[in-house]
Amino acid sequence: MGREIRSSLSFLQLNLFIFLLVLSPSSSLTPKPRLPPPPLGHGPAASALFIFGDSFFDVGNNNYIDTTTLDQANFWPYGETFFHYPTGRFSDGRLVPDFIAEKARLPFIPPFLQPGASHHAGVNFASAGAGALVETFRGSVIDLKSQMRGFGKVESQLVQRLGKSKARSKLSKAVYMFGIGSNDYMSPFLTNSTQLFASYSKRAYVGMVVGNLTTVVKDIYEKGGRRFGFINLPPLGCLPGLRLIGAWNNGSCFEEPSWLADLHNTALLTRLDVLKDQLRGFRYSLYDFNAFLRHRIDHPSKYGFAEARGACCGTGMFQGVFSCGGRRTVKEYQLCEDPSRHLFWDSYHLTERAYQQLAEELWSGKGNKSNLKDLFQGF
Repeated sequence: MGREIRSSLSFLQLNLFIFLLVLSPSSSLTPKPRLPPPPLGHGPAASALFIFGDSFFDVGNNNYIDTTTLDQANFWPYGETFFHYPTGRFSDGRLVPDFIAEKARLPFIPPFLQPGASHHAGVNFASAGAGALVETFRGSVIDLKSQMRGFGKVESQLVQRLGKSKARSKLSKAVYMFGIGSNDYMSPFLTNSTQLFASYSKRAYVGMVVGNLTTVVKDIYEKGGRRFGFINLPPLGCLPGLRLIGAWNNGSCFEEPSWLADLHNTALLTRLDVLKDQLRGFRYSLYDFNAFLRHRIDHPSKYGFAEARGACCGTGMFQGVFSCGGRRTVKEYQLCEDPSRHLFWDSYHLTERAYQQLAEELWSGKGNKSNLKDLFQGF
């Protein structure tokens, strides 16, 4: 996700990292993640899963672009818990798309830019730092419009391989996941690039973000897509990196980014309901990520967490300085002993345990009117 300040390896940690690199043949910056074990039972299976978004969903696309370490996670200790090496995921382990793929009886969905990756089961186009607006961190990330161009290339490949009719059938049976928008609202508080944000009313700005997102959804619908899963935006001001900025307010969440997220979430629900009425066969699930995170911040022990305000990896107040791994502007960082006890992994992202809980609820629809599992039924 966003930017901010950054971290350092101690002499001992550096030697340990080098030792692990020497031992492991999988220690390149772009390793291929192992496949999950075959799930038990007889759950639903889709023809494919296509994923669009930012660092909540990015499984390694930014490993392959010319960007900075602010938008990359291909260095230790990212990936320490599950993969035991950095894969480019902004967490200690797996992300929501990894858990959803397993539940849908699919392999891990590879990043679009990974050389030689099979696209048979789907493609992940998500890019850390990306927004629905082209202007968000322009030049450093793969914005949503560019992600859609990547999908167009995959569609063309399918047509060449399967023929137009079979390719469209495959796309109509696929599920499309979206998790994007956070960076559009965080970037004005993390950079000096505020011209676009300042040029519009807040509601008009939200309208542009949601409008760009739903334009891509309609484009996919025109290509045959019918089943869409969305997560809304979290309370952005409660992420450690933004809570740090608002620390003058007695350590409370930074209100303005969270308010913008609320505006976005209301507008997104309204737009999706309109699409459902306008587009024949359009189905969607929208998971309340905002409520999910608020519940765990307010009642961490209820969900098995000991710390829900500060990050596991970082430095400064709330470990909110974006320094995890020592490859960014600030080199100093601290790393907790047990990430599973933390809600937040770094300044802006969750731990694998939190993502697993999120995937469970997204799949089952707990606390929501719809669930992602239903979108995978009926193939």
